[in-house]
Amino acid sequence: MPYALSAARVLGLTLVLSITAPVRPALADDGWSVVPSVSTAGTADGRPYVYAEGAPGTVLQDAVSVLNPGARPLTVRLRGADADNTTGGGFTVRKKSTDTGAWIGFARERDGHRTAVREVSVRVPAHTRADVPFTLSVPAGAAPGDHPGAVVASGGGRTSAVRIQLRVSGPTLSALTVEHVAVRAGRISYELVNRGTTVLTPRLAVHADGVFGELLDRAPRTLPLELLPGRRVTLGEPWHDPPALDAVDVRLTVTAAGGAHDTASASVRFVPWGAVVGTGGGLAAAVGAWLVLRRHRLRGPGGEAREEEPRTEVELTGAVS
Repeated sequence: MPYALSAARVLGLTLVLSITAPVRPALADDGWSVVPSVSTAGTADGRPYVYAEGAPGTVLQDAVSVLNPGARPLTVRLRGADADNTTGGGFTVRKKSTDTGAWIGFARERDGHRTAVREVSVRVPAHTRADVPFTLSVPAGAAPGDHPGAVVASGGGRTSAVRIQLRVSGPTLSALTVEHVAVRAGRISYELVNRGTTVLTPRLAVHADGVFGELLDRAPRTLPLELLPGRRVTLGEPWHDPPALDAVDVRLTVTAAGGAHDTASASVRFVPWGAVVGTGGGLAAAVGAWLVLRRHRLRGPGGEAREEEPRTEVELTGAVS
């Protein structure tokens, strides 16, 4: 586990190259890998990522292990990076770091002095691991909440990363919105925006009503993504058997831990235009009757008009706003 240390000890970190038995295949299938620090026996300690927590102004310490099971030496370059979501909700890192990635430092010795640097190169002999310590220097003015990042390793023609889950102590807010719901081509598309300060794993429920009753009622399910603070993602739900002729209201409800929740709706009209052209007036009369039913449905028990909720079918992906 990471722990806090004084700033005076930061430059005392050393790079440890441990000569071990050949790396086990479970840690590296067909090449080098980088993982949260491993045990002295050369096996992973089971952590899926590095977790760290501290107050603003704290300096935290942990390590990653570069595992080289190959028969040749390997040089790997390590750097810190800010985590990000891809447009579709996957995990990636940003090219320029202004948050956690900028707070990560590695120890480098030059002219008999150790300094903390943003990037470091490590040479790993064959059948060996390199344990690379790093620090997380949380600025005094860091905002409370989750600050996801990564230690990125590049070498041998590819790049890999260890995720860093950093939480800065203090009050947090869990909040999200679901926006730009639209239905087209057998798919319900929508956007999720994390408006809070914590990483969210959303749950989605889908409901759709037509003129003559319920068409969809999908119970809440956990979405396969972690939505990072301040990020916007574009997602979709398949709808393989939509009606051929109907006026439909689709409602999406999204919830997450910490009380985060939101609901958004969209209206869509399904019309078989080929049949309209072929049958002419007969179908036009049917559509007219359908519209009458629709108008009746939008009135309350006493016949008064019922106001609909605002809806949108516009699709937009961009910065959180």
